[in-house]
Amino acid sequence: MNVRNLLPITDWLPRYDRAWISADLIAGITLAAYAIPVSLAYAALAGLPPQMGLYCYLAGGIGYLVFGSSRHVAIGPTSAISLLLGVSLLELDPSDQQKLAVLASLTAVAMACVFSVAWLLRLSVLVNFISESILTGFKAGAALVIAATQLPKLLGVKGGGDDFFERVWILIQQADATHWLTLAVGVCAIAFLLAGERLLPRRPIALFVVLVSIVAVWFWQLDQRGVKIVGFIPAGLPSFQWRAFDVSQLTLLEGKQIVRLASACFLLSYIESVSAARTFALKHKYDVNPRQELLGLGAASLLAGLFQGYPIAGGLSQSAVNERAGARTQLSLLFASLSIGIVLVFLTAFFRTLPDAVLAAVVLVAVKGLINVPELLHLWRTSRLDFAAASVAFSGVLLMGVLDGVLVAVLASILMLLGRVSRPYIAFLGRIPGTPRFSDLARHSKNEPIQGAIVFRVQSSLLYFNVDHVLEVVRQRAQSTEGLQRVICDLSNVPYVDIAGARMLLRMYDEFDSRGVIFRVVEAHGPVREMLRAEGLEAKSGPITRLESLADLLSEKRPAS
Repeated sequence: MNVRNLLPITDWLPRYDRAWISADLIAGITLAAYAIPVSLAYAALAGLPPQMGLYCYLAGGIGYLVFGSSRHVAIGPTSAISLLLGVSLLELDPSDQQKLAVLASLTAVAMACVFSVAWLLRLSVLVNFISESILTGFKAGAALVIAATQLPKLLGVKGGGDDFFERVWILIQQADATHWLTLAVGVCAIAFLLAGERLLPRRPIALFVVLVSIVAVWFWQLDQRGVKIVGFIPAGLPSFQWRAFDVSQLTLLEGKQIVRLASACFLLSYIESVSAARTFALKHKYDVNPRQELLGLGAASLLAGLFQGYPIAGGLSQSAVNERAGARTQLSLLFASLSIGIVLVFLTAFFRTLPDAVLAAVVLVAVKGLINVPELLHLWRTSRLDFAAASVAFSGVLLMGVLDGVLVAVLASILMLLGRVSRPYIAFLGRIPGTPRFSDLARHSKNEPIQGAIVFRVQSSLLYFNVDHVLEVVRQRAQSTEGLQRVICDLSNVPYVDIAGARMLLRMYDEFDSRGVIFRVVEAHGPVREMLRAEGLEAKSGPITRLESLADLLSEKRPAS
């Protein structure tokens, strides 16, 4: 691999057009304006000090700037990863906030290691194994879990509970204790955020709401009237904390949890980031390298962890802000980091009186888009299997929590894939009237059935875990066919046949031959023909060549018995 592939910045930076700098500068400042309130809210969602969310944007963007391949992806904390981190780390030692912060950063470093291993092993194909339907269900479940964690802040009650249903039940029990002034602040924030999304879609409305709420708290002294505020946020840039990661001090439980958590965060981060990258690459007609994204996200995760941040991703919402603001290259991330750095050095005291209810409102409005009801309805109408997979992921998150829900979603994706491949569609063919061509009888009722013959086409590879299904379906068809004299297997849609597949066809030949029925295969691809010859099918059934067509075999006269 050459330097340009390893470091994309060495490719695009020398060709950087100075006319783009104003667009990247504006995009970077706009991204920072969006990121400041959102990162504070997501850090609170993760149960971590608010400044850690800002550190994620500050450091993570620099890492991706150097190694990432997308011009528009913006790196920072996301709602799903923040929630996953919060509920997972709280299982360890919720009383020690400083230790939780170190464990969160260590998780980011561990996630960077997972990204590096995945890059070395070329595991970028992983993204193809997690279906969109699975993600639809997972995101909807995660959105409800996130809402359950934020509603207590919105109502000004204590909340509690270890899972979604327990949190909801406790919240119902505490409804009488609602702090109405806190609720009013939160509801007003939600109203302004929703109105801003509709009326000013390209403006950092969240920052405006945050600033207004800070002024309101100061002017009416709402913190003295029971409205909880963020409190002290330390000023200054994050320090390098490699020495804080003394893994020898970790307990076995902490070590296992960090490994599981880093792996789950890796999956979420990579899938969401590559999805966002591909979306904007398609729109702006440039290429994104999925394998390079492993390296870019790994570098971003490493810097985030080393500089007091926590696991990050290229979220679709922040990337959309960056793209809509006019970003031309990854340099917008540098300007965003510089803007956030200025805030950390000079303006953190200003955010001390930010109400918790406003942060909850920012999170709630941000995650509402995760529940895609039209897509769920579309899955129900068009593919019950995909809807079932989405439902499994959705239920897994609600019943088992986000960490195990991620694993359930991955397992559901794999099972759905295996389920489809293990029961491939088998088309029984008929002649297209007036032509020597053939197609599926079930789909085209005007096709002419072939008297005394079964012609079938398997619409997938023939592999050890689907051959029994194919054999059984053909057997059932043969039992219902009167006067059967010939069975032909069309392999034109079969790209690969393993030993089990070849032996299944050989078995099929033996069964039909014992009944006096001719069995032949046709239209097999080169590697498939070699496999069938190696297993002895050609020696028994007759030539398997690229020269014969289905029409040729059907026109062959049956040999005299």
